[in-house]
Amino acid sequence: MKMKWHFPIRFKILLTGLVVITAVVGVITFTMAQLFHIDKTAYIHDLTSVITLNTAEETRTILTGYRERLQVFTHFLYEDELRQDQKTKLLQQLFKDFHEFIAVTLHEPGKDPITIYDAYLLKSVGLVKKDLLEHRRKNPLPMDEIRSGKAFVENSTISDALPSLTIVIAHKTPEKKNAAVSAVIRLDNLLRLAQRSKVFETFIVDSRGNLLVHSDRQLVVKRSHIDWIPQLEDLQKEASLSRTMEYVQNGAEMVGGFARVEFSDLVAGVQIRKAMAYLTARELLKNLMMVSLLLLLIAVIASLFWSKRITRPIELLSMATRQVGQGEFEVNVESTSHDEIGDLANSFNTMISELNVRENALLEAQEALVHSEKMSAFGQIGAGIAHEVKNPLAGILGYTQLSMRKLEKGDPLRKNLETIEKETKRCKTIIDNLMKFARQDKSEKRLSDINLVVNDALAIVDHQLTINNVAIEKELASDLPDIMANASQIQQVLMNLMINAQQAMAGDKGRVRISTRLLDSSSRVEVSVSDTGPGMTKEVREKIFEPFFTTKVVGEGTGLGLSVSYGILKDHDAEIVVDSAPGEGTTFILRFPLAESGEKEETLDKDERKTA
Repeated sequence: MKMKWHFPIRFKILLTGLVVITAVVGVITFTMAQLFHIDKTAYIHDLTSVITLNTAEETRTILTGYRERLQVFTHFLYEDELRQDQKTKLLQQLFKDFHEFIAVTLHEPGKDPITIYDAYLLKSVGLVKKDLLEHRRKNPLPMDEIRSGKAFVENSTISDALPSLTIVIAHKTPEKKNAAVSAVIRLDNLLRLAQRSKVFETFIVDSRGNLLVHSDRQLVVKRSHIDWIPQLEDLQKEASLSRTMEYVQNGAEMVGGFARVEFSDLVAGVQIRKAMAYLTARELLKNLMMVSLLLLLIAVIASLFWSKRITRPIELLSMATRQVGQGEFEVNVESTSHDEIGDLANSFNTMISELNVRENALLEAQEALVHSEKMSAFGQIGAGIAHEVKNPLAGILGYTQLSMRKLEKGDPLRKNLETIEKETKRCKTIIDNLMKFARQDKSEKRLSDINLVVNDALAIVDHQLTINNVAIEKELASDLPDIMANASQIQQVLMNLMINAQQAMAGDKGRVRISTRLLDSSSRVEVSVSDTGPGMTKEVREKIFEPFFTTKVVGEGTGLGLSVSYGILKDHDAEIVVDSAPGEGTTFILRFPLAESGEKEETLDKDERKTA
């Protein structure tokens, strides 16, 4: 029998993916490299142009400032109204204020130049006035061009320690003769401008074609001549804003931007090696190749495990379904795919979550029902006991009081009878509380302002709480709607809660806070009573409304206060919730339904009949 050749689908997916990914990545790599190169070229040209324009503008601003300060020097040099000592003092002060200035020289036709200088500055770098004059003798200024109104700027550095420039401007003497004034100025500001960029070489070419400023300070000190900028003379007279060019300097291809400084014949420029400018392009190509290999590797791995990734969520769903069938709702199916299977897993998790919530809600409802039935049973038992015991207690009390009337005050039996009377009244009080808890005594309800009820309760317990070091805080919401309630009974409940809080603090300093508000649903009014007492454990919280349950010592409480309060609130269709934990205090939250329109009208009718 001829065997059929079996080729698993995972390998089909693998080969198909490899072919498609290789072709797509190759096309994308080539296209991106070409587009990036074009975009990078445009970007480098634009960037060099922008940096060049900024450099030219900042240079013009600095030189304009120097020219204005030089005019100030000139003004004082020609000031005839000042005595020589005053003029000398003012000029010394100008050198201090304009600390960049090294020397200032007046050039008048037919006269020897007059030079003033900062002797202290020259001395600090090992120079004297003679050095300045010698430099100027070897490098004479084009006075004819300058006197015609053209500013002149050159690199006049004569010491490594003091890079400097010379700026010369035309000037009219008091006799209206064409003269000139020059200044030797430190290059510090312009050198900082040139050294700002760490990527581009920044430079300025002076009127003689020498480097005035350069990123490399040594080239400035040597006053290197520029011979590698194409068409430098044209650039010095360029009318356009800037020009970007590609050229060769010392065998290296460069991209440079040039702009004429609108001050003399200066040219500002920046340049960068093309190799550095396109370094990121080569890095991009290298990264693309690495990504391509990585994608191929990922495609192999993904294809090999693709089938398992498809079937694994289905297996997990099957296992989870069996667990849910056994009643386990704490199940979560991990969703690893964003497709129909992933949606199915998410839907399954949502269903389990909702089932778990409903299961918990059902258990809570069952516990509440059991508690309600238990309280109802307590009420029925209490009602029966109260009914059977109340009459005999009344007889005992009556005969006791009758016997006491027949005895003299000093009779030894009188004390025993008074004890019987006291304990009988105590039993009667317990029976009355049981009757209230069992709701045998139906109370008449009227429209009531809950804030007024709270204030009345606070007025009664204020003194007792204050003398026991308990501060009272209240926060009552305004304009609360009325509720249908027996104000006296609700007052009794609030007093009971506040007194219980005070007793729980056992004389320690604390705080009781009572507040009212309308719930968002606008269907219930909420009253909150909280304290800073010791709090309650979970076991105590579950039993506090049971009759005769108390945490107080024997003889200090009957355990019916909260039970009676619970019965009063149930009679008012109100809810009571307890929030407490050991060491965190206790909060009782009461929620009363609002009075309905029919109840309001009925209450008003009753009031009108009583008034009539």
